[in-house]
Amino acid sequence: FSSLDLDEQEELGGYGDQIDRSVVMSEWLKSFAMWALRMLIIAVFLYVAWFLLKQVGTGVLPVAFAIIVCTVLAPPTTWMRRKGLPPALAALISMLAFFGFFGTLIWFIAPDIARQSQILYLQTLEGVQRLQLWAQGPPLNVDGEDLSQLINDAASWVQDQAGTIAGGIVSGVGTATTVMFTLFVVIVLTFFFLKDGHRFLPWTRTVSGRRIGWHLTESLTRGWTTLGGFIRAQAIVSLVDAIFIGLGLVIVGVPMALALAVITFIAGFIPLIGAVVAGALAVLVALVSLGVTQALIVLGIVIAVQQLEGNILSPWLQSKAMNLHPVIVLVSVTIGGGLFGLIGSFLAVPFVAMIAVAFRYLMDMMALRSGEKLSEDIEWVTPEGELNGRLSEEEGRLLRERWRESIVYVDGPRRPETPGAPEVPETDLDVGDDTPTTSTSGAGIGRVRLSSRRIEKLFGRFGRP
Repeated sequence: FSSLDLDEQEELGGYGDQIDRSVVMSEWLKSFAMWALRMLIIAVFLYVAWFLLKQVGTGVLPVAFAIIVCTVLAPPTTWMRRKGLPPALAALISMLAFFGFFGTLIWFIAPDIARQSQILYLQTLEGVQRLQLWAQGPPLNVDGEDLSQLINDAASWVQDQAGTIAGGIVSGVGTATTVMFTLFVVIVLTFFFLKDGHRFLPWTRTVSGRRIGWHLTESLTRGWTTLGGFIRAQAIVSLVDAIFIGLGLVIVGVPMALALAVITFIAGFIPLIGAVVAGALAVLVALVSLGVTQALIVLGIVIAVQQLEGNILSPWLQSKAMNLHPVIVLVSVTIGGGLFGLIGSFLAVPFVAMIAVAFRYLMDMMALRSGEKLSEDIEWVTPEGELNGRLSEEEGRLLRERWRESIVYVDGPRRPETPGAPEVPETDLDVGDDTPTTSTSGAGIGRVRLSSRRIEKLFGRFGRP
């Protein structure tokens, strides 16, 4: 305001270098209103997307499972295709090997489970009776009727939870007909994804256009790499848990050791929670079949293996695959399980990982536009992404130059007050004028003048950084 006379300063509500607080508050409220409107639009969009996802959820699940299976089978399928095998034959061989392995495994452990389950049931009843007699004696001296009521309540709760879990599994993976039909759809989709998946990105570039196709190629490839890394890392972690816990169960002599090892491997694909549930099941089987001492030994084995996996192996593998904080993983599993049950717990982390990939890609594009990064500073995964990054970097440079010619900088250095300071050219620019004129009227940092005299008087002289 130092260049304005007293009447103009009083009109604008300030004196010297000060302005009225209402001006600042007005700018704050305007900015807050704009951001609130944007957040409201985003919230409405997310709600609509969530509503549509719930409507087509049963149809999306087979696609999601097929994509997850493809992340495991894509590397061998691609290798066979590069060796000269037809895409259909390569996909068929990979699927036969994958589903044949799991089918053989189930066929191998099913008789053991059927044979041992009746024995475990009788041993469980015997163990509960022994526990009841022990609790009625010293030092607890629990009343027999109260203890019986407590056991009945616990049994009812277990039955209810078992029914809930079974219902959740059926409702989660079932479509309008049967679970077998869903499995059939997953197998068919997996075959076609493996057979024709390599044509998807070129088709996307053809349909969406060059620039959008480059964006989609880079972002989808990043997402595919992250998803495949997560599945492979989780498979390694689950396999390590299953092998070491299974060996411990065999050494201790726990019944159904192989079946419990397989359950541990499958449960390991639910991060953080699955391994705990599988370990608790192993301890429970050891308790009812062998006694307290062996159960404590199994508990020690489970804790030791999970500590090794949780503190060393899993963080190292998952940091390379997803780069997600453990808190984000835990929250996503909790929310996914609460909304969609067991299936939601399984799919939560891959879903959040895809969101994280998209967010990081947007941040890379923003960094290129703002000049915070250069194209060579970003690790691209596709040639299309690298080319798009170079173009975005150049577009960002031109955009920043255009902004510098049309934006008043309110945080730049002030005009030097030292007498005899060198003259620095100033720029007089009207809004929409692409050819600003240069003048040397007075010493100081070059400034931008908009067409509104009131804005010039309000903000005074500010430097261009």
